[in-house]
Amino acid sequence: MTTREKYVPIAIRISIAFLFLLSAVAKLYPSPYFAISTFEVKQLYPLGFSGDVAPYFSRILIGIEFALGVLLLQKHYLRKLVIPATLLMLAVFTTHLSIVTFQDGGNSGNCGCFGSLLPMTPIEAILKNIVAMVLLGVLLKVMPKKDESKSNFWVLSTTTLAFILLLFMLAPIQAKSNFVDVTGTEPEEATPIETVVPVKSDLIVKTVKSDTLKKVVAEIKDEPLQKKSGYSIYFSKIDNGKKALCFFVPGCDHCREVAKELTEMKAKDKNFPEIRIIFMNEEADLIPEFFKFAGAEYPYKIIEIIPFWNALGTGKDTPGVKYLWNGNEIKYYFGITDNKFNAAEFKTMVQKPYSALKSK
Repeated sequence: MTTREKYVPIAIRISIAFLFLLSAVAKLYPSPYFAISTFEVKQLYPLGFSGDVAPYFSRILIGIEFALGVLLLQKHYLRKLVIPATLLMLAVFTTHLSIVTFQDGGNSGNCGCFGSLLPMTPIEAILKNIVAMVLLGVLLKVMPKKDESKSNFWVLSTTTLAFILLLFMLAPIQAKSNFVDVTGTEPEEATPIETVVPVKSDLIVKTVKSDTLKKVVAEIKDEPLQKKSGYSIYFSKIDNGKKALCFFVPGCDHCREVAKELTEMKAKDKNFPEIRIIFMNEEADLIPEFFKFAGAEYPYKIIEIIPFWNALGTGKDTPGVKYLWNGNEIKYYFGITDNKFNAAEFKTMVQKPYSALKSK
């Protein structure tokens, strides 16, 4: 056996094994349940997986990735089963990524191959998978052919099952829960008795009755008609007046910076929209520290990871800031790239009448 025949197969096996193990570990970063739930919402839901099936599929998939990474380093059924299974998984991933690239473009976004640890665009992932498949093809060609009739199939099945079970232990599937309220309720607001009568498509007339003065005053308000935003399950008065509804993760540095900017603007403008926060239930113990950094405390709710991503919206990322006026969405900032929060723009926007905003 030449040096090439001896060391090239070993080098390829170690390289591909490392790739699979890194991919599996990365999908558990920074914490298993958070990472897997995020993977489900951002990668599996768009593929049509339901909320009931995705938690099982994600854990089985990552468990198989772990198993293949380890099984590439052993000798049982390596040529007949392990390498073909690895090629098949790479081919399936590549086909999916190719479809995504064709439909949506592949130069942006995170394909999820390495979770949030090593963000990678679909095109980058396709190239990575092609290189891995070529290496596996070379491995089949240069690896000495051996009789695998005496190989032990139980090594493969036990290893695979063990890693799948490990994933279910590291990130147990939690019972469905929409939100957990761990703070005080919204402060009660004194509101006059009012009758709302539409006078235009976008403006309303409020007739305010005063019991003490026995007067009726009609006033045209340059604001949108009230509608249901869908967030009243979290904050009962979210659809009354101007609100800044924020989607934050307690340990997120970008979220903290946005919260601080909002606090600074609110301190300088007495008419600034009321701030309400929906926190993801990830490192919730950091909420006091979050508010200390922000410089003020605001009414908030904590909701579980998957409902949080659903509330934030498909394709959206934190920090999220939604400007609501009478339940109407005026502006939505999200993520840290093209649609990220713009403090200067937001400050100007909240001071404008509705007619000025609509005319833009």
